Amino acid sequence: MTKKQKIAVLGAGSWGTGLALVLIENGHDVVIWGNHAEVVEELNTKHTNQHYLPDMTLSPKMRATLVLEEALAGAEMVVIAIPTSAMRIVCSQLNDALKEPTLLVHVSKGIEPDTNLRMTQVIEEEIAPEKRSALIVLSGPSHAEEVVRHHPTTLCASCKDLAAAEIVQDAFLNNNLRIYTNEDVIGAEIGGALKNIIALGAGITDGLGYGDNAKAALMTRGMAEITRLGVTAGADPQTFYGLTGIGDLIVTCTSVHSRNWRAGNMLGKGESLERVLENMGMVVEGVRTAKAVHQWAKKLDIDMPITEAIYQVLFEKEDPQIAVDRLMGRDRKLEKEEY
Repeated sequence: MTKKQKIAVLGAGSWGTGLALVLIENGHDVVIWGNHAEVVEELNTKHTNQHYLPDMTLSPKMRATLVLEEALAGAEMVVIAIPTSAMRIVCSQLNDALKEPTLLVHVSKGIEPDTNLRMTQVIEEEIAPEKRSALIVLSGPSHAEEVVRHHPTTLCASCKDLAAAEIVQDAFLNNNLRIYTNEDVIGAEIGGALKNIIALGAGITDGLGYGDNAKAALMTRGMAEITRLGVTAGADPQTFYGLTGIGDLIVTCTSVHSRNWRAGNMLGKGESLERVLENMGMVVEGVRTAKAVHQWAKKLDIDMPITEAIYQVLFEKEDPQIAVDRLMGRDRKLEKEEY
């Protein structure tokens, strides 16, 4: 029988709330830390989170706090479910607040601009080694809305220490959520982060009125770019054929639940990036990641034409149709690549 744990979930957005619900329903003692008073109050009093998970009733055992130290009190595991833009500052606070070595799980998908660091690297820079017993990436094809509705979902817990990954596997595993383990942290993080860029592109193609052919081409060649960068960064190419690679790419490029797809769809229909982000009202991680990967690919001299085209649409205000025409007019090449 799985040991019941005291677990803190940092982040009261859709994914943090959804994962907290899983853990609560698995019998764990869970406290969510959030930074919006109205969301925290709603979670505590109504057991709902209308802004992030509209029209969904959560568990009456749902508890939340605005005070980080209250969430961490006695916690054996900390799940970090915050936007990547907040990772450094929150982890700095977490470093000050942790009193003993704690198992850390992060579910945030992105690359930090300027430093080109993955989120585990950011966490390792901000939280002292003696305060983290292990650091695990939990990633895969998942929308919070479907997890809350108990739809079948699979994720992967990645850590070089498989015993630590198995602790996370056991904590989250239930009849609706199947968890695998993997040792390739680099591949899991790069797959999870870069698929958001390709999902922006998938939304753009749909917004332009293209069909399944265009989206299939974009996803397939997009995965080639993700793998190309990932292998250069030290990932196992096989990882990109798994849940944190092609699995995550499929769900993010094809679902109306996907913030990145929705943002891209609006861009394809002619909206400006500023207007899109204003209308979304939630974080679109692919935008920030596109800037980071644009810098990273240039630094490593890696050819990533789809990523570059999406960057140009986002930040250089290039017409999406011109970006598509340029991609389709590239020189002919062999499809197969050796890794």
